[in-house]
Amino acid sequence: MHSWTLDDMPDLSGTTAVVTGANSGIGAVTALALARSGARTVLACRDPERGRRALDAVRRAAPGSDTRLVGLDLADLSSVAEAAGHIAKETDGRLDLLVNNAGVMALPLLRTADGFEMQFGTNHLGHFALTHHLLPLLGAEGMSRVVTVSSLAHRIGRIDFGNLNAERGYDKWRAYAQSKLANLLFTSELQRRADRAGKQVLALAAHPGLAATELGQAGPRLAGRTWAAKLERATRVYTQPASAGALPTLYAATLPEALGGSYYGPRLLGGTRGGPGPAHMSARAQDTDTARTLWDESARLTGTAADAI
Repeated sequence: MHSWTLDDMPDLSGTTAVVTGANSGIGAVTALALARSGARTVLACRDPERGRRALDAVRRAAPGSDTRLVGLDLADLSSVAEAAGHIAKETDGRLDLLVNNAGVMALPLLRTADGFEMQFGTNHLGHFALTHHLLPLLGAEGMSRVVTVSSLAHRIGRIDFGNLNAERGYDKWRAYAQSKLANLLFTSELQRRADRAGKQVLALAAHPGLAATELGQAGPRLAGRTWAAKLERATRVYTQPASAGALPTLYAATLPEALGGSYYGPRLLGGTRGGPGPAHMSARAQDTDTARTLWDESARLTGTAADAI
């Protein structure tokens, strides 16, 4: 069986793409692959210095590519709104692909600038708001895609509408799993609403499997446990590199026959890790009532219009 690789990516000349968290890990690999395939690629990064380094790295590795940098802090809704305005200018009002990739994992209890629990606020609400702000650009000139990066952890996630903001107890892994489940519920509800509105948008999701990125080090560092961060780095020998972890995202972003609402991840071929393919989604991730309620509550929390699409 053929295993899908970067060589299978189509020519993306004439398209525009935005990748959040493009300064490292899977986001950096994703942005570089899109730029090399000809897409005008906007790197949306929180840290200006790291963002500039990532931009320079893409331009060196993909000489002649059209790459841009926009500041984006998903943990600050005012930054999200401002970034959307900059993205509209950098893409000339056309967006073919939005990759909601950035995220945080297993943090100690922290709050966003707007007072939300950091993992739910960053991983879900920030991307929810960004997508809403960019809706006028999506599908403006043909079919557009929104690819949101979830996680295997979504399978243990539950949406606790009575405690979304962790005001009554906090567990870092339950909070992370909830945010990743929210990513999938958002994807499915976005597709249903786009279909009803007749909007040319494909909403898809992907997970990287166990990938060696910097994601797992932020929590231990913020908690002051440098030993735990070192342990996390040591476990990278048992995980796949970011270059492999990015394949499901790029597969969802470019596969011609992809269907809206699909979820992709790494497959096993002959007992070994293979290319990307359809991934298993938990029953809770397919609950349409929960997805609808989460959408309405997310719109209320972010101050966006629930019926924008």
